[in-house]
Amino acid sequence: MHVAINGWFWDRPDTGSGQYLRRTIDAFAHRYPSLQITIITPGGGEIALPPASITVHQTGQSRRDNLAKLRFEQQIFPAAAARIGADLIHIPYWGSPFRSPIPIVVTIHDLIPLIYPAYRGKLTARLYTSLVAASARGAQAVITDSEASRRDILDHLKLPDERVSAILLAAGDRYQPEPDTQRDQEVRARFDLPGDYVLYLGGYDVRKNISTLLKAYTYLQESTGSDLPLVLAGRLPEKRNPRFTDVAGLIESMKLQDTVRPIGWIDEEDAPSLYRMARCFVYPSCYEGFGLPPLEAMACGTPVVAANTSSLPEVVGEAGFLVAPDDARGMAGAILSIYNQPDLAESLREKTLQRAALFTWEKTARETIEVYETALSER
Repeated sequence: MHVAINGWFWDRPDTGSGQYLRRTIDAFAHRYPSLQITIITPGGGEIALPPASITVHQTGQSRRDNLAKLRFEQQIFPAAAARIGADLIHIPYWGSPFRSPIPIVVTIHDLIPLIYPAYRGKLTARLYTSLVAASARGAQAVITDSEASRRDILDHLKLPDERVSAILLAAGDRYQPEPDTQRDQEVRARFDLPGDYVLYLGGYDVRKNISTLLKAYTYLQESTGSDLPLVLAGRLPEKRNPRFTDVAGLIESMKLQDTVRPIGWIDEEDAPSLYRMARCFVYPSCYEGFGLPPLEAMACGTPVVAANTSSLPEVVGEAGFLVAPDDARGMAGAILSIYNQPDLAESLREKTLQRAALFTWEKTARETIEVYETALSER
């Protein structure tokens, strides 16, 4: 089987689609070397090299704007896949071609633009969403990251049940509970981290629900003072936008300047240290296609408090606290329980490691290949 994979995000490991693509490719290369994979990229310069068994085909397209992306998805990529003799094409994000001479598999991580009005954008963005929604209906198979996202796809895109598969993701190998003493100390010093802290790592768009987390900290302040600060990792919005939370404004209005510490953008290599050293990790998001940060924290042995919505219960299971996304007091209570009860924290640590071990990229790759085989047989 020869599979051509859309590599538009291959050189964007800072995106979820880029991470998904790279980790799936690595799993294919290490576990299924007989599978013939060609990554088709726009080109226009040097790119990161994949494992040796994976072929890269560059189309020579140098532009990388939205119009160029649309042309690559709809014309250049499927035509290039046909020229190299691929049996199947896989688009690892919601951007499949409307027509293709080759069977299509597309991964739709989530349906945020359809579910949340704030994410629908201007007319051009809405037209693009309509196009890729229609294109998905022509795919032989659709992969998504969770049962929650699968239900959303069935409800909103009206696809046949048998054509949509939920294939769970996994944390990367670098997320481990064993301390990397030198690296951990360097990260603590670089970000001036206290001995104890609660961690949030992620985006600051409105669905991430940071406002409820900050409200929870107004209650925690009464019990812990500044002994258990909240560390916010990730780049804060630079200007006001309806899609993003005004984090700095909320910190000031809630008088949390002494308790909440934004540390800005972090490199992926620093994330395991941040997770490992945290007393707990909090993820209050209202909607996630999968929710990788809680799983990364769990793989590092860090207790997790998360919202009980969308895919997050599938990730956390019974290994952490799940609270309603609008329950600030409940969120504060869960954090305080972990802080004040060492036995509970140790029990959660053991459960998180057991839970995280159930998610592997080898399993993700194996189930993806099963979808490929089914798509080809049905074609």
